[in-house]
Amino acid sequence: MSFHSMQTAITRMLGIEHPIIQAGMSWASSSAALPAAVSSAGALGVLAAGPLRTADFERELRALAAATSRPYAVNIPLYRPGAAEILDIMHARRVPVVIASQGGPKAHLPRFRDYGAIWIQVVSTLEHARKAADAGVDALVVIGGEAGGHPPANEVSTLVTVRRVLQEVRIPVIAGGGVADGWGIAALLALGADAVQLGTRFLLTEEAAVHQRYKQAVLAADVHDTVLIGRRGLPVRGLRNAFAQAIFDAERDHIAQEDYDALFKNSTLKQAALDGDVEWGKVELGQSAGLVSRIQPAADVVAQLVHELREAQARLRAMAAEA
Repeated sequence: MSFHSMQTAITRMLGIEHPIIQAGMSWASSSAALPAAVSSAGALGVLAAGPLRTADFERELRALAAATSRPYAVNIPLYRPGAAEILDIMHARRVPVVIASQGGPKAHLPRFRDYGAIWIQVVSTLEHARKAADAGVDALVVIGGEAGGHPPANEVSTLVTVRRVLQEVRIPVIAGGGVADGWGIAALLALGADAVQLGTRFLLTEEAAVHQRYKQAVLAADVHDTVLIGRRGLPVRGLRNAFAQAIFDAERDHIAQEDYDALFKNSTLKQAALDGDVEWGKVELGQSAGLVSRIQPAADVVAQLVHELREAQARLRAMAAEA
């Protein structure tokens, strides 16, 4: 069996062709274009509901459902203002796959199970993985320290975090963080994951709905150009820029928590993603930005990932044959 037709617990569960998940990224995948292109290419596209107003979310969700006949997902941060209304729309529209983060799933599972939705929970520690599994979710996205956005504050790597979760949790795992090519996907599948989530790689696509200055800043970043920003709150992995330096200065000077929080909130992802302010906005990206050298159509990215995955499989087969 080639990786082109490879089946895992996740591909069977979701009805997708490839064990590849596009991460839900606020603004970048908050319009239908990117997730529709990814799903149509045989992977799982994810619409990011996080920053959207209710009417805008419903419009983009309708557009996504109309644009692809393949399975798709919606990512919903359960802590966001208006989450209840977003969940109501998702339920009414019968979203096939829910990928939830930053909040407990238990209260929401029964009504989504009523129509057969699959619920996947994003976690970054063994403790949260256990809680989500005990609550009855269908699968986990397990994020390691290399990931952009909100990686674990402890910065434990994807390789170690995913393996630790797999030692104790008996539901399918989607691994994320630090992967931008098929070789990385092969590594995490070999580790025991059933699929791999990629964010930064799909951020650098033509369909990603962010400012060109944002994309160029990510494209120019090497593997060492990201930092964990905001350790006194909910940290994010982002570009080392003027905003990041201001936060580091505030931490060095031990400013009051109230002032620190105000400084952190004064910069937003929207400022960078939509307005193109890559110096003072939050430019969220993962360490894997340093592995990407060009911006491509999303369908081409999926095809390239699958091709590289086949190459990695062939290399392993050759090594086994020589043993």
